[in-house]
Amino acid sequence: MTPIPALSVRRPTLALLGTEPFRAALEFASNKLSKSRLQRSGDGHPVVIFPGLGAHGSSVATLRKHCQSLGYEAFDWGQGFNTGPQGDLDTWLANLKSRVSDMLAHHAKPATLIGWSLGGLYARELAKLMAPRIRQVITIGTPFNADADHSHAGWLFRLLSGSPAEIDPVLSLRLRTPPPVRTTAIYSKTDGVVAWQNCCHDKRYRWVHDIEVDSSHIGMGWNRSVLAAVTDRLGQHTGPWRRYVGPQ
Repeated sequence: MTPIPALSVRRPTLALLGTEPFRAALEFASNKLSKSRLQRSGDGHPVVIFPGLGAHGSSVATLRKHCQSLGYEAFDWGQGFNTGPQGDLDTWLANLKSRVSDMLAHHAKPATLIGWSLGGLYARELAKLMAPRIRQVITIGTPFNADADHSHAGWLFRLLSGSPAEIDPVLSLRLRTPPPVRTTAIYSKTDGVVAWQNCCHDKRYRWVHDIEVDSSHIGMGWNRSVLAAVTDRLGQHTGPWRRYVGPQ
């Protein structure tokens, strides 16, 4: 798989980054003022939601409640603040897999994993380890397709984890390779935190679908376009995967 050339990718401008809090607040207000009524048509399968770097499970409360209102059993990852992987990545992921497996122990149906920003990397990597038990993966503003730091979050990762925000070539290839389950990448070209090119696939797979929305990075968890895309993906049935055409 050939990565997007690093020279063609630029981190969002500081001007766009500066608008993030204001835009996220507007998106939150728009969500709260929306009078749309959702049809509770979900099949009840479990949905595990992973928050972004430096965020707590409460940051995905709106997204979780949205999934629940549709008829799915949704819950956050239950690990508190996301401070990034600690120690050896594979060992850390194995421990996270064990915790998620315990959460899903009483569910017969395969689960959907949803990850926001850094949480999407967890969702993708866990799906590779838990494929038979995973129905699909949905990432939201997740920079999995990167071979360099094209974000404004590198300093925060260093602060929280004590490690440099660098990606070696082997890890880069690993992260950009999708899991062997249906995978949707939701991204925004107006993302003020991460380069949008890093949040979508540069190679086509029959089980992979990218969806573009208009959203800030901070507000993706309650942006109405994001929630509409999540609604559609959760409602996908087995068999041929219909393509997303946007809110009707």
